[in-house]
Amino acid sequence: MTFARPDHTSHPDMLPRMPVWVISARAETLEDVAFLSGAALNHLHLVLGHADVPQALLRDRLALRAAEACVAFSGRPERAAELRDAVHLLRPGDLPGPAGETYLAWRRVVERPVSIKALGRALPTIEPGQIAAWLDAGQGAPVTRAAMVLEAVLTEAPRSDVPALILADIVLAQALGWDHLMPLLATGLKRAVLRKRGDDLRLACHRALVSSAVEAVRLSTDLVRRATHLKAVAPKLRAKGAGDAVEMFLTRDAFAPSALPLPDRAARRLCDRLVDLGAVRELTGRDTFRLYGV
Repeated sequence: MTFARPDHTSHPDMLPRMPVWVISARAETLEDVAFLSGAALNHLHLVLGHADVPQALLRDRLALRAAEACVAFSGRPERAAELRDAVHLLRPGDLPGPAGETYLAWRRVVERPVSIKALGRALPTIEPGQIAAWLDAGQGAPVTRAAMVLEAVLTEAPRSDVPALILADIVLAQALGWDHLMPLLATGLKRAVLRKRGDDLRLACHRALVSSAVEAVRLSTDLVRRATHLKAVAPKLRAKGAGDAVEMFLTRDAFAPSALPLPDRAARRLCDRLVDLGAVRELTGRDTFRLYGV
């Protein structure tokens, strides 16, 4: 289903806050942890229903975090900055490398509504029939279904961390009635957890979703604040194509100036102007090959 949109405009301070007891509770049993994860996911659902939460931008930033976690699982050194470079500084004909491929898979899967076709684009090395079979492996409540899919994929393909986590998040989204995948499990799980099975894996998934839902709510609040400021300064921009550039910044984690719908020099000036206005950030700290994002 599509999130219901309140009629009022959502100021970041108006977004419902995660209940303190969800954050501070120290549950040990599967039943208690499941209760907390349900409360956290329900609260995240309420936050996502607010009109000013930039959904695409939130998903894209969570995709970066999920990719970073998956790359760390594989023992590779790349972190967020290197992942951004691997994707945004690609030249025609270049290959993104293993870490870049992981990031691209997460970005592709959050771009479009959940479907086998969209999953095939994100996971091109897996047959659609296999994807469908794994998605059908889960039964029961949302988190239980996600854990069962995670276990099914990793049992049949032990090195397939990225497909397993993507498909588990897909099942979770479907069970919660979300149109798009929201990357949650990868950012909350530890590498060793992926070797667990049965109730131990379910318990770990519930714990992971408490922490990742809390973080997603915090990030949503931060992005609403940043997006609101960007929209407020947009009328001050005089460059032709600035409006389209602003809309792009509201949908993606980062951009190189060359990706914006302006001539190169005008795009760089626009990015610097937005930085001066406090509306976007330069993300690399470099003098050249810069990347910008809300």
